Amino acid sequence: MELELGTERIAKQIAFIREIDALKHVLRQAYLMNGERRENDAEHTWHIAVMALLLQEHAADAELDLKKTVHMLLVHDLVEIDAGDTFAYDVQGHADKLERETAAAKRIFGLLPEDQRDAWMALWLEFEEGRTPEAKYALAMDRLHPVLHNFYTEGKAWRAHGVRADAVRKRMAVVAEAAPALGGFVRGLLEEAVAKGYLLP
Repeated sequence: MELELGTERIAKQIAFIREIDALKHVLRQAYLMNGERRENDAEHTWHIAVMALLLQEHAADAELDLKKTVHMLLVHDLVEIDAGDTFAYDVQGHADKLERETAAAKRIFGLLPEDQRDAWMALWLEFEEGRTPEAKYALAMDRLHPVLHNFYTEGKAWRAHGVRADAVRKRMAVVAEAAPALGGFVRGLLEEAVAKGYLLP
């Protein structure tokens, strides 16, 4: 009986692993830093998880649970398998974003065994709410990442969508809150981006 239960659990976990392979096919608006092509969600997820590990020393909360933060970063975009990537500055796309992503989260995390389903759903919701130190730091990494990509591609996605500096600064507020030193770095980067014509003033 225990073997049967174990086998059923593993089967659900493997089904989930197969399902999330689809994240590699979800394209984002950001380009790779060499500008050759748009990045996919799996690449973005890997990169921000590494950033969270590397930049932890700059976090405002020295006691934040980094393992939890990285887990949050690894699961937060899985919903885009169903919901697709919503461009950060697409006002219309954000109107039903939460509804689309919540339905996706229920389906995708619903493939997991019940305990993992509930735990991973809770992590996704915590990230979306952005209230805990871990969620704020995770959000900071998620938002810093496309700024770096845009800067080092001379504003490729920003220019394609006519993005203005004020809109980017507004999204970067969480970076300054979660990691003040990184917030200062971003301010300087955005000033330089405007001066160089990568970003509309």
